[in-house]
Amino acid sequence: MPPALPSNGASICLLDIRTIAVAQLRQYETWLGPAEAARYAGFVRPLRRRQFLLGRALLRASMGEMLEVAPESIALEERPGQAPRLLAPAGGPYFSISHSGHWVACALSGTTRLGLDIELRDSGRDVLALARQAFGAAVAADLEKLPQEERRQAFYQRWSEAEARYKLGMDAGACVTLAHAELSIVLCSAAPLTRAPVLLLSGLAPD
Repeated sequence: MPPALPSNGASICLLDIRTIAVAQLRQYETWLGPAEAARYAGFVRPLRRRQFLLGRALLRASMGEMLEVAPESIALEERPGQAPRLLAPAGGPYFSISHSGHWVACALSGTTRLGLDIELRDSGRDVLALARQAFGAAVAADLEKLPQEERRQAFYQRWSEAEARYKLGMDAGACVTLAHAELSIVLCSAAPLTRAPVLLLSGLAPD
């Protein structure tokens, strides 16, 4: 979990949701506010339910450690079609949540707005077809010139950056790509970060 952040830094907490036992899920369900609980109950797919719950749990645990408050005391406001808003404690950090496959992640910064995206690189996807649809023929043509593995890496990096910029909701001062064996990870910030973001693998241990 993240320590107090430097004034010009950010941290990203990453969780493999396969490591979380059912008993822990029950604990994290009690952390949800009424609107979050209603949304959680509405998910049909088990994977999506687990992504949602553990994304919110990871955010609360990470922010709670940073602010030295109990995770269950952190209140979030649900906003349809948008990221949640922090209601309490007042003056808390900026954050962004993302999920893909069996991974969830949250980014925190004390000083600047963030947009985080993680994408599980799927070797079975037709990245050229996706690139044509999402980015246009010229980008797809450039990707086609690359060896297969480089092509996949380049496509997912571009995709993650586009998603991270969208989540940021404003012009990005900077976007940073972080290395990971399975994931494409991009963090965009409204103001440039003078230190590289810290990537932390979380176990989300129960209290």
